[in-house]
Amino acid sequence: MKTSLTLWLRDNRGFLAFLLAFGLMRTAIADWNPIPSGSMRPTLKEGDMVLVNRVAYDLKVPLTDVSLLQTGEPARGDVVTFSSPLDGTRLIKRIVGLPGDRIALRDGVLWVNGQAARYAPLQRHGELLAPGVVVDAIGTQEQSAPGAAPHAVQWLVQAGASRDWPETLVPEGHYFMLGDNRDNSADSRFIGPVPRRLLIGRAHHVLASLDMLGEDGSRWLPRFERFWTPL
Repeated sequence: MKTSLTLWLRDNRGFLAFLLAFGLMRTAIADWNPIPSGSMRPTLKEGDMVLVNRVAYDLKVPLTDVSLLQTGEPARGDVVTFSSPLDGTRLIKRIVGLPGDRIALRDGVLWVNGQAARYAPLQRHGELLAPGVVVDAIGTQEQSAPGAAPHAVQWLVQAGASRDWPETLVPEGHYFMLGDNRDNSADSRFIGPVPRRLLIGRAHHVLASLDMLGEDGSRWLPRFERFWTPL
């Protein structure tokens, strides 16, 4: 039996080396994450597959939170994947607060260090929550701080969840996360600021997308217009 195993390993060493390299790449360098919920709508939709750069901020020992080398600094506005400080669930949100920032929400308006974010004119639209379930939503572009790139956000008209948040100082080494779908996101309002060691990587493109909810008329069809769109 030992001889048979040795022969099998020898005959399949190329394939095994490929699997090892592939696993190393996914756990240490680059990864792709499916989007199962609407917490980042309208930026990300259910059925999107996002490409994540795992070495954007740290080079880590594979399968751990141990950093070998810091490779970059998380920036306000980055869309990041991270492990929830509550239960380790992998989440994807947007960084709105850096270490030392003072973050508040007042009637849905984001305040950073005592300055209100700037918003484009509001647009009302129908938002698909589940197959056949559409609710009223309000969408706009938010610029969280001077010099920051604007990004899309939305509120669900009938929800009004946690639109007011007392001013909070982001601790050193931590980041305040919000979902772009402000009334449907379990973010730092519920899980607290996220320590840097739990950041997994920066999401930068939608790699591929399937219409999970039938938003365009038929479920599970590819949404080719979303393939390789930047975040």
